[in-house]
Amino acid sequence: MLGAILAAASLPVLAPNAFAQVESGTWTTWSPSYTVQQVGCGSVSGSTFQLTCSTASGEQRAERRYVTYTGGTHQFEGYFKINSMGGSRISLKQTFGGSGPYFLLAVESGGRLYSVEGGATISSGATVGTTVRVNTVNQVGTSHRTYINGSLKNTVSSPSGSYYDKLGAYRTASGQGPISVTWSSIHFWTK
Repeated sequence: MLGAILAAASLPVLAPNAFAQVESGTWTTWSPSYTVQQVGCGSVSGSTFQLTCSTASGEQRAERRYVTYTGGTHQFEGYFKINSMGGSRISLKQTFGGSGPYFLLAVESGGRLYSVEGGATISSGATVGTTVRVNTVNQVGTSHRTYINGSLKNTVSSPSGSYYDKLGAYRTASGQGPISVTWSSIHFWTK
């Protein structure tokens, strides 16, 4: 009996494809590579992204830029925690499409998360020390959906074309630092 138990314990366990929490369906884990971008007073240390100045002009960013994809449905998931924030209107997560930013999720000093394109409020409560879960689902050619803490908060159309994801800290045209934000548990899936 003990021999059968030990033999069964040594058999490999085959895991099913990853199931992303915010939308049903069979998702496949994807591990895209990325490059680190530091411009102006932006600095990156591991998974902590900082804008160390309060400059309200010029390019200030500290980000990861993931590889480009085309077609299909791509889901991003990550958790951010703002460690300190003396500025406001800083982009934390971006989906780029075509020739520039397509969707930018930014935060104001009071904790409001908003879409930079049009200024629509996405959620609230992104205050210093609070961990926030972000999922974006980009169904290329159909729609781009944003979830905060598991709840759908924003849907916009998604044209056909090439896209890539960025995360970190980026001064928007009307924003300024300083800010320190840490991202964790970054996952990507496709279907």
